[in-house]
Amino acid sequence: MNIQMCDLKGQYLKIKDEIDAAIQEVIDSTAFIKGKEVSLFQDELASYLGVKHVIGCANGTDALQVALMALDLKPGDEVITPDFTFIATVEVVALLGLTPILVDVDPSTFTIDIKRLEEAITPKTKAIIPVHLFGQCANMDEVMRVAQKHNLYVIEDTAQALGADYYHSDGRVAKAGTIGTIGTTSFFPSKNLGCYGDGGALFTNDDALAAEIRSIANHGMKVRYHHDRIGVNSRLDTIQAAILRVKLKYLDSFNKARIEAANVYDAMLKPCSKVITPARAKWSNHIFHQYTLKLTGVDRDKLQKELAAKGIPTMVYYPIPLHMQKAFDPYREFNLGRSFQVSDTLSNSVISLPMHTELTDDVIKYIVDNLMVALKE
Repeated sequence: MNIQMCDLKGQYLKIKDEIDAAIQEVIDSTAFIKGKEVSLFQDELASYLGVKHVIGCANGTDALQVALMALDLKPGDEVITPDFTFIATVEVVALLGLTPILVDVDPSTFTIDIKRLEEAITPKTKAIIPVHLFGQCANMDEVMRVAQKHNLYVIEDTAQALGADYYHSDGRVAKAGTIGTIGTTSFFPSKNLGCYGDGGALFTNDDALAAEIRSIANHGMKVRYHHDRIGVNSRLDTIQAAILRVKLKYLDSFNKARIEAANVYDAMLKPCSKVITPARAKWSNHIFHQYTLKLTGVDRDKLQKELAAKGIPTMVYYPIPLHMQKAFDPYREFNLGRSFQVSDTLSNSVISLPMHTELTDDVIKYIVDNLMVALKE
């Protein structure tokens, strides 16, 4: 079997005619930057998410950076993030001269630990960046409670959970990324809604903040050649927007296919005593950007090699927690005395199996059968 961690080609072939036509229309128009497809996509994504403003940008990392810039934080201000996440979430904090404060995560959902979050707040804390990791939301009711109590901004990192539903304790349902001050996402090709290059976006219901974000992402301009502040050049190009318009129509069905594949994995792996399948938070559905297991008493490196020999790719997200990364040595003093036991354990025990919209039951069975053999289950 030709098994992929993420089968982008298989997905493309199913919608090839629509994608090809959308790209060709942009090429025919030659409006490669700020073409009509960009504003149309922003409006359509805003409608899908139920948010007032969507502002496209060049990538998900830029989205996080622009969000922080729009909040006018000052050097030395502290921003709290989970320790167990991709580096982009935290590196933008450091790039802007802010102080990244890392906290441990929940051992079941891998999202920010609310108790650790509250313990990390100081008079210098100005913002929280909860990460909706692997396809499900952080506990946003609790994040927002803490934020409101301490008058903090909340930037939702939604790069891995676009389209996920959050279930508020009062019965309301909201899309991931629309609850905090600003939501951000990435359209990296492997994401649940991915383009065919780089792309990203920010979301907000605040009119003034949306205007500021648009300005920052466009060299600090609100009126052409009038630069009101220092900004950046971060645009979603028209071809990527055209591709995303097509794929947005299929996002719910794409996510449904991932959930169904995860359900099959769960059922087939149930007898296996050496793996713990992904937890499903009560406050969020899980749309499985990744299908990540926790291994117990297993040599992970050996397991990966044995599966690779059978043509089964696996990945480790993430092998080194952020508090152990060399890049964050300058900030180690700010995190002294804080426990990262869960992040450390996860980094040594997680493994992600193939997950994408084109997975079939036969492929999943082949993966699980070989996994069970390798684990001697």
